This record gives sequence, structure tokens and C-alpha cells, in this order.
Amino acid sequence: MAPAARVDRFEIFFDLVFVFSFFIITRATARDFSGGALLHALLVLAVLWWSWVVHSVVAARIRLGEGFVPVLMTVGMAALFTFALSLPQAFQDVRGAAGPIVAAISYIVVRLVHVQLYLHAVRDSPKERRQFRRFLPEMAGSTLLLLAAALIPPAMHDSDAAPLVRDGLWALVVLLQYTTGQLTGTWTGELASAEHWTERYDLILIIALGESVISVGVGSNLIGQPPSPAAVAAAVLGIFFTAALWWAHYDMIGPSARIALHAAQDGPRITMARDAYAYCYLPMIAGIILFALGAEDIVGGITNPQVPNWKPATGPAVPLLFGGVILYLCGNMLFQLRTLRTLSWTRVSAVGLLAVCIPLAERLPALGALALLTAICVGMVAAEVVIFEEGRTALHRLILAERASHEAHEAAYRARWHEPTDPDEGE
Repeated sequence: MAPAARVDRFEIFFDLVFVFSFFIITRATARDFSGGALLHALLVLAVLWWSWVVHSVVAARIRLGEGFVPVLMTVGMAALFTFALSLPQAFQDVRGAAGPIVAAISYIVVRLVHVQLYLHAVRDSPKERRQFRRFLPEMAGSTLLLLAAALIPPAMHDSDAAPLVRDGLWALVVLLQYTTGQLTGTWTGELASAEHWTERYDLILIIALGESVISVGVGSNLIGQPPSPAAVAAAVLGIFFTAALWWAHYDMIGPSARIALHAAQDGPRITMARDAYAYCYLPMIAGIILFALGAEDIVGGITNPQVPNWKPATGPAVPLLFGGVILYLCGNMLFQLRTLRTLSWTRVSAVGLLAVCIPLAERLPALGALALLTAICVGMVAAEVVIFEEGRTALHRLILAERASHEAHEAAYRARWHEPTDPDEGE
């Protein structure tokens, strides 16, 4: 893949299945806010995210929209869609194995598709084919553990230990996958296009943020409700704090990290891509799902005509809302630390303020808690715009110059299409 390669349109099409998967995880967890349900959601998200990481490595080496590849990718999409459909049943009654078995088999198909695509991409590189073999134990172990999690608990004859065995096997899958990534490195021996890699992850994060908006609107029954002042205010606040979280990453941190990855070469570039994007994005995605769950419950109470607007939100809604934003910001700070080797005191202060304000928010009316969170997030962004104005302006000027240079290069290349091909035409 060329160093300046951009994301293929088929890759975005493939992302639709991940959008659905994030939505399914949120919807399944929204039915039960227990600690066990949240643990299951995080386990499923971690396994799903690892398949995304593997997919991004494959996409960095091969054009997904050309040749026979779209056909094979469509098989992978179907398997991933089936995997997402089976997730709500993966941790249901341990006496039934149908859902977990479908999840395990679907996951095996997804991983096999990635293997075939990667082997096709490195078919002319014996070194990379040998390097790939180091990851075969992880793939075999992950799939076998998921099959064991589907088959062993139902065979334990209603034992109280069956759910613990199932959860433990899923946890082993996560541990195996992420430790293998750290100990063995990445599948790819090179990362030719830092532009493609960063754009790929930036798009999936935007998708996750957009899914959170959809989840809040659909799950809280905001759609179809009379546009009462409280409902309109809740919707506006939800958009504002989500936009602030988008700004927190994409205004300065994301573009600076992209430049840092471009500047890195060889091994340091690969490890930065792995640590910052494959690993640090996971807590950010998890934070988005958590605060979407909390916001959905709070907005649902606000739009419920039978619940007084002055009544505080009950249950874990406020801790999920504030905790999810804290997790998102912590993941983003780890990302900043890994790529830029800096840490913004504004982010640290915002995280501390969010943590301190949780007891207060639990006593406020639901709309007040949402307003408090929005004020902190928007305030953090506004403070950074003012405090880091000089650096921010210099960064945006550099990005604009880069884009102008790239567009001038493309225009010069396309200008050749209008050059005369017949020597007599130029006379």
C-alpha cells in the first residue's frame, strides 16, 4: 500500500457491521445495569475490538475493495454480523449453548478470513510469512477458549460454578489476545501508510461517538416523545458534551499524533501504532459505551411524563455517565502520552473534577446532572482553546499547509490528463 494511501470505501462499508455490534452491546447491557452485565459487555467489547485490530492490520497491507478481496470480506462481514447477533445470548442462561456456539463459530470464520487475506498480502514475503506464524497460537487459543466457554458450562449440570467458568474463559481469551500483541508485536513487518492507519482509527472512533448519539435517542425513547422543554434541553446537552469529547481528540491530539506517527520509522512506528491506536483506543471506545448507557437512562427519565423533572436520576446512571467520560478522557491521555510524550493538565483537572462531582450529580435533578457534565466537558475544551492558542494555531497552520501541498500535487498529477498526446497538437 502506498505511503499516502487513504481508507478504501469498502472498509467504511465493512465498518457498518461494527456500528451494529456496538449498538448490540449497548442495547443488551441497557436491559441490565448489574455489575455482571457490565463485565460481560466489556469482555465482549474487548474480543470484538481485537478482531477490529486484526482487521486494521490486514487492511494496511491489502486493498479491500479490489479483485476477489470484496467477496472474501463479505463472508467476513456476514460472520461478524452473526457474531454480533449472538452476543446478547452469549452470557445468558448457561444451560443453553446455542448462542455461545454461534458466537464462537462466527468468530472463527472472521479470524480465518483475516488469515487468508493476510497470507495473500504477504505471499511474496517469506520473512513476513514466518513472522505471521508467531500469531497462530493466539488465534487457535482464542477460538478454542470461546468454544470451551460455549460447551463446558452447559455440561456442568446447573452447577453454581458454571457462570464463573464461562466468564473466566472469556477473560482468558482477552488476556491471551492482548498479551500476545505486546509480547509478539504486530502482524505487519512494516507500516507503509501512517495516513491510512490513523484515518482508519479516527473513523471508527467517530462511528462509536455517533452510535452513542443514536443509542441515547433510540433507547431513551426520545424519538416520538412530545418536544417538551426538558426533552429538548436533554437532547441539546447530549449533543454538546458529545461534541466536546469529539473536539478533545480531533482538534489537537489526533492531528498531532498523526504527524508523530508519520515522523516515526520502522520499529518505533509499528510499536507506536500498536500501543497508541490498537490499545489506547479500547478504553476510549469502552468509555463511549458506558456514558451512552448512563445518558440513555438519564434522558429516558427526563422524557418520561410519569417521572418529575426535579427528581434525581436513580441507579447507576450518573456513575456510568460520569465514569464513562472519565474512562474516555483517561484513554485519550494515555494515547497522548504514548504518541506525543506530553500530558495536558487541563485533562487531568477535568478528570479529577468529574470524579469529585459524581456525589453532587447524584443529588441533582437528572437534567442538572447532565448539565453539570456538559459544563465540565465544554469548559475543558474552551480552556484549552484559550490556554493553548499559540500551539493550536501553529498546528492548524501546519495541517493546512500540508493539505494545500497535497492538493497541489494531486492537481499537478491530474493536469497531465489534459496534456496533448499527439505531438502535432502542441504546435
